[in-house]
Amino acid sequence: MAKVSMKFHVAVTEQALKALNARRKDEQDREEEWIAARRKELIEPGMPRRAAAAVRSDIRARVARMRRTGEFGGTRDDIVTRAVREELRARGLDRKWPKPPEGAIETPGRPWGTPPSAPMGDGGYTDRVSVNLPLSLGETVRRAAYWTSKEAVEALQEWADRWGDGVDVALREAERDGVPAELALMSAAGRPSAPQSALEIRDQLRAKVLTTGDLLRAAIDRSAGRVQPELPDEA
Repeated sequence: MAKVSMKFHVAVTEQALKALNARRKDEQDREEEWIAARRKELIEPGMPRRAAAAVRSDIRARVARMRRTGEFGGTRDDIVTRAVREELRARGLDRKWPKPPEGAIETPGRPWGTPPSAPMGDGGYTDRVSVNLPLSLGETVRRAAYWTSKEAVEALQEWADRWGDGVDVALREAERDGVPAELALMSAAGRPSAPQSALEIRDQLRAKVLTTGDLLRAAIDRSAGRVQPELPDEA
């Protein structure tokens, strides 16, 4: 069977997860109330079983259509899918993107040279959400994040060649590659210290990097009607 959806796992705050689940619960309650009202209106006492079954089938079909048009929220995936489309349009990213180089978007995590957007645990992300997007939409999200961030990521790589990644990035890379932390720290210590002006440039470049997680978190906030974060400047 052909793959029809793409799964994403995104770290979120407890507040964001609660808001998303509350939105889904509200939509579910509204949908169930509508269904109950239509059944009460259309299924008369003593109606033949076959006729009543046909009415229920018609109601289910109407619900499915109303989910597709957005009149009903549908599942949590449906809610986030609509919000992702809205987020892409708001950022000017809802368009056809060329295919990235082979293997460029298969690596998990944030692009090389950028720090985590927030840590897991206290003061950061506390939960993870799994989201299934339609295959074409998921591909758009991945490609939009790659091409939007490409120039900034390359500039960060050049920055690191000049000044080094810094202790935090060095330790993460060492852990991922199985290199002893002591060696990573020695290597980082041997680099010249970046001046404040260079650090400011690095921060500006990092702010231009957009990841799939960034897009999905913004969409989840949008789906719950939360205040939207400031959009990054165009690269």
